[in-house]
Amino acid sequence: MISGDSGVEQSDIKQLIRDVTFETLKTMPTRLLHTHTSTLCDRDAQISHFLDSQQYNQLLSSIIACDPDQRIECIRNAVLMYFQYVTLSHRWGKGEPSLRDVKGRSVYRMSPEGGLRKLHAFCLVACKQGYLWVWSDTCCIDKDSSAELQEAILSMFTWYRRSTLTIVHLSDVPDTGSLAGSEWLERGWTLQELLAPRCILFYTRDWSLYKNPASSNHKTDVAVIEELERATGIESRFLTDFHPGMDNARSRLQWASLRRTTRPEDIAYSLFGIFNLHLPVFYGESAENALGRLLAEIVSQSGDVSVLDW
Repeated sequence: MISGDSGVEQSDIKQLIRDVTFETLKTMPTRLLHTHTSTLCDRDAQISHFLDSQQYNQLLSSIIACDPDQRIECIRNAVLMYFQYVTLSHRWGKGEPSLRDVKGRSVYRMSPEGGLRKLHAFCLVACKQGYLWVWSDTCCIDKDSSAELQEAILSMFTWYRRSTLTIVHLSDVPDTGSLAGSEWLERGWTLQELLAPRCILFYTRDWSLYKNPASSNHKTDVAVIEELERATGIESRFLTDFHPGMDNARSRLQWASLRRTTRPEDIAYSLFGIFNLHLPVFYGESAENALGRLLAEIVSQSGDVSVLDW
């Protein structure tokens, strides 16, 4: 834990800011894309951007005069404000860029083909809305590292929950279409990407805002929520204010029952965050084994054996 420092030496304050920044970023994705440069930034690069920013200089000036007991909280709030990030939720298609594809390069300078066109547009949409940082599951995770992949899977719900905004790209919905028919609603991982965020915006195939172009959060748009309720069978109260855990465990399993994942075992892994569970991830195990472990843990924690009949 970081304790307060009553001294006002600038070097001490700078170190305190670094320490609090590093600790705060532990709850965020390891890698983020910087929307101004469209380059991928690891934790060290993120901190370097912050230390070179106007926000850091303003914080440094104000924190010296701040009540010593309030310094850590002031620093944490400033860091959270600077590192507001937007997450992308989408249906994976052909040619999705990996970490290896974008590392050390500017997305804006790469040929906008296939999945890169989507990533390029996502960065621009977030940038135009004033966000400096974005995260995409295609290129911000090192999928060659089993340890990092497991950490990402177990952290995914939290990352979407703590994002300032989740942008959903409905690649199969034209401007005049309805989200009810989108494949996005049929995928396993997108269930938590629908439930976890507090703020969400749906975009159509050509990156137009769905329905109401003035909407700032579709979770407060009654018409969109009603449409989602009909399409998913999930009550509006869960769509607008979802909390992970064991409550209504059988209903949560039923929401996922008709969804599909590319890897069979992912149907279980994609539900870990919804139940607030941290179980080992073993890619290569059967779907039956993964679901068996999930159901055993749900029964153990909730005492609800009815989930076995989901």
